[in-house]
Amino acid sequence: MTRRALVTGASRGIGAAIAHALARNGHRIAVHFRNDEAKAVEVARNLPGEGHVTVQGDLGANQAEQIVRETVEQLGGLDVLVNNAGVYFHHPIATTSFDEWQDAWRRTVELNLYGPADLTWHAVRHLTEGGRIINVGSRGAYRGEPDAPAYGAAKAGLHAMTQSLALSLAPQGIAVAGVAPGFVRTDMVADLLAGPEGDAIRAQSPFHRVAEPEDVAAAVAWLAQPEAEWAAGTIIDVNGASHLR
Repeated sequence: MTRRALVTGASRGIGAAIAHALARNGHRIAVHFRNDEAKAVEVARNLPGEGHVTVQGDLGANQAEQIVRETVEQLGGLDVLVNNAGVYFHHPIATTSFDEWQDAWRRTVELNLYGPADLTWHAVRHLTEGGRIINVGSRGAYRGEPDAPAYGAAKAGLHAMTQSLALSLAPQGIAVAGVAPGFVRTDMVADLLAGPEGDAIRAQSPFHRVAEPEDVAAAVAWLAQPEAEWAAGTIIDVNGASHLR
């Protein structure tokens, strides 16, 4: 039986790579997007296999129930939820006004923690034995994010939620796990990597490169497989040994 997966933030970058990796493994994909429908449609159209769909929704506007409902209606059910969508706001404490500080914390926690928590609550109502919930966290949860402390805190919360739900959902046969990427090459950071800071960023890893989205997607795709059930509660570091714990 073909498994069905909802991947949030899948119109570009890591999310699109995850959608491709799961589709290659035989999943039918709901490509979630917030604003860019054209890109989401393009991703869905180019996925291996058939029966892929798109689903729109703003995780910062309490639309988790709608996202899950429309996914289930279009795919006929749900087997895998990948909480990938998130935001990153630069807000170092020394140079950020208090109003900006509060706004960065509110928006980051809302989208990077509350959103996945709400989606998970609704998804669990549809998942059955063999279901998977996979959360995309960050190495920043462990090493800190000095210029984006809300991001590090929200991802740490996401990791903790992953482990808590791994315990509570295992009796239902649902395995919950996560990945913690380091720096990943996406369109959003292309200019940064091409600039004067690029060499220092690449030097963080002994491989002297940053991750490609496909590096993260490979780990997520493995966690979605039936044989990965015993990895429940795991947060897999996908950072090229740039941060060890």
